[in-house]
Amino acid sequence: MKTTFETTVKAIGNNTGIEVPEQNMAELGLSKKPAVNVNLTGYQYQSTVAVMGSKFMIPLSAAHRAASKLKGGDAVTVTLELDLEPRSVELPEDLAAALEASDVTAVFEKSAPSKRKEFVRQVLDAKTDETRVRRIEKIVAQLKI
Repeated sequence: MKTTFETTVKAIGNNTGIEVPEQNMAELGLSKKPAVNVNLTGYQYQSTVAVMGSKFMIPLSAAHRAASKLKGGDAVTVTLELDLEPRSVELPEDLAAALEASDVTAVFEKSAPSKRKEFVRQVLDAKTDETRVRRIEKIVAQLKI
């Protein structure tokens, strides 16, 4: 299922997102929080529609704003397509090895897709080997709780 609409990027405090009109949500089906592939006038990413108050919103992170060259108040054409594929993230070898050695791979796999993606981002964004090791140790410790 796919739906397209015109809107402006909403910036409220530190939060930036795209409001999805109710009629477009109805076109996507019954779920109030569907996983979607987002196309913003050619820039694409995966997300989940969130309910904030009485509005349906798609978050637009700083990284996505920079990549799409969009900011609060900009007009945009949005196409949403239901994402029915299981969400997966490719693990760096050192993170995978640390999860396995600590026997927390199953806990990692049961985490929300956004949480798994964030763990991987933390490891990949480390600028030094020491920082990378420290972040992996922190991730393993969080998963042991």
